Amino acid sequence: MRVLIINTSGRTGGAAVAANRLMEALNNNGEKAKMLVCDKDTDQITVVGLHNGLRRHLNFLWERWCIFVRMHFSKKNLFEVDIANAGMDITKLREFKEADVIHLSWINQGMLSLKGIRKILESGKPVVWTMHDFWPSTGICHYPRTCKEYRNGTCRNCRYLPGGGSEHDMSYRVWKKKARIWHSHNIIFVACSKWLAANARSASLLAGKQVTAIPNPIDTRIFRPCDKTEARMNLSLPQDKRLILFVSQRITDRRKGMDYFVEACGKLAAEHPEMCDSTGVVILGGHAEDYEDRLPFTAYPLGYVSDEKKIVDVYNAVDLFVLPSLEDNLPNTIMEAMACGVPCVGFNVGGIPEMIDHRKNGYVAEYRNSSDLAAGMAWTLENDGYAGLCENAVRKVAASYSQQSVALRYIEVYNQAIAYRHYKI
Repeated sequence: MRVLIINTSGRTGGAAVAANRLMEALNNNGEKAKMLVCDKDTDQITVVGLHNGLRRHLNFLWERWCIFVRMHFSKKNLFEVDIANAGMDITKLREFKEADVIHLSWINQGMLSLKGIRKILESGKPVVWTMHDFWPSTGICHYPRTCKEYRNGTCRNCRYLPGGGSEHDMSYRVWKKKARIWHSHNIIFVACSKWLAANARSASLLAGKQVTAIPNPIDTRIFRPCDKTEARMNLSLPQDKRLILFVSQRITDRRKGMDYFVEACGKLAAEHPEMCDSTGVVILGGHAEDYEDRLPFTAYPLGYVSDEKKIVDVYNAVDLFVLPSLEDNLPNTIMEAMACGVPCVGFNVGGIPEMIDHRKNGYVAEYRNSSDLAAGMAWTLENDGYAGLCENAVRKVAASYSQQSVALRYIEVYNQAIAYRHYKI
C-alpha cells in the first residue's frame, strides 16, 4: 500500500515529528509511505519537498495578512487561528497520483487551502486525516479553550477575534466553507488521544464522520534509557544535582504553562529549602534564556535543539520531566521522556492523563494548580520507589506507543478508507 502523508513541515513542531515517526513505522511494517512537506529540512529520500518555496511563503503571508486585517491590525491571537484561504495544489504531483491513500496531517500556514483540500477529496483518493489539534473540527481555531460553539452548531462569536466576534464573523464563514466540503466527501478522522477523539465526535462539523483514536508512535530503539553520567557529560551538565526538565518549541508559548512551572518551582524551593542547592532546571526550547533568572534553582538553558541524539541525551540526563500544558493533545515530549525512563508530571488536561498513570510512572496534578504541581514534583523526586517509576514509564511506552502497534492500527484504518471510497456520507 502506498501512503502519502501531507504535513506542512518535515521536522519542526510536534505534528511534524509525529508524522515522520508514523512514516517510519509504516515503512518498517511492510507499507510504502512517503511524506510531502513544504519545508524539507532533511535528506530522507522518503520525504518529498514542494519545490516552490516562494509560493508557499506568499501563501503564508497572504493568509496572515487577511487574518491581521480581520483582527483590526492587532497581533494578539494572530497565530492562534488559520483560515486556509491560500495553499498549494498537490493533485498533479507524481507522488499524489501514485498514492493509494492520502493521509492529511497538520496542513496549515500555506500548505493546503480549503480549495486544495476539496480538490484532493474530489480526486477520489481515500483520505485519512490525523487531528493534532481541533482545527479540522472548528471554524478557525486550533484550541477552542472553553468555547462550545463548535459543538452547538455553527462556529460564531469567536473569542479569538476582536470584541468576541459576531454572529457571522470569520469563524462562521470558514466553518460554513468547511461544512460544504466535509459533508460532501468521505474522510476518516484519527485523533492522537482519546480526549481529542471524544471532543471531535461532539463537533457538529464532524457529525456522521468516523473518528477514531490512535496515538503517535515512537521508535524505542532510539528513545531508550542510556547512561545518565555519560549523557550529562555530553551536555556539560552537573553530575551532583537532581535535574528537572522543561521543554517547549517556544518557551514563551503560554499554552505550555511555563508560568505555572516557574511558580511551582518557587513553591517547591520554599517548602523544601534543602533542595535549592541540590536541584537544577534544564530548559530546552527557543527563548530558554529568558526564564533563567526567574527560577529559584540553577538553570541550564539549552535553547532549541533539533539533533535527535542530543535530545535523547537531554532526557537521559534528567531525573524528572514537567510539562504543565494548559491545552495539549498527546505531547511527544512526555512520550519521549517516558521512553527514556524519566517519570513525568503534568496537569490533568487533554491527553496527558492518558499518558501519565498517576503515582505509577509520574504524577497528574490538578489543572492550573501550581501547588499540586509542586507537590507532584516533590513526590516524584523524593519517592523511595523512584526506580520503579522509571521502569513503569518504559513499560507504558512499549505497551502503548510502539511502532508496530500504531502502524497496524493505521493500516486497518487505511483499508477501511479504501473500502469506503465509492460511497459518500
